[in-house]
Amino acid sequence: MKYLVTVQGTQADYEAMRGEASADSPAWSEQDVQTMFAYMGAINEDLSESGELVDAQGLAEPAQTRHVTLGDDGKAVITDGPYSETKELPAGYRVLECESLERVTEIADRVSRCPQPAGAPAHPVVIRPIMDGSGDL
Repeated sequence: MKYLVTVQGTQADYEAMRGEASADSPAWSEQDVQTMFAYMGAINEDLSESGELVDAQGLAEPAQTRHVTLGDDGKAVITDGPYSETKELPAGYRVLECESLERVTEIADRVSRCPQPAGAPAHPVVIRPIMDGSGDL
């Protein structure tokens, strides 16, 4: 079964990783960022070796997101993101091929333990099964 595993993040999280502190998150040092990338890279390497990793990507910051819907007049309505108050969006994703929900949950638990500076907010990890071509899970 394939699963989409996302790590959620906010614009403030991306700014913190660039060294810009906010009320919600302390500034990350260059070492903090490198430690995070090394940790996530090691997870990807392990999952690649086990044959469970299909794809993994980091995503651009929420400020670069656009939400497009169809307006009442039939024209596109473009806003700056689907979650205008929190700006929380997937910060990165993995597509995994795992034998069970329990296994993908173990992986998500490992992802959620990514090192970060003291005081930084925890980043939720979301697991979603991917439907097969027939529309079934």
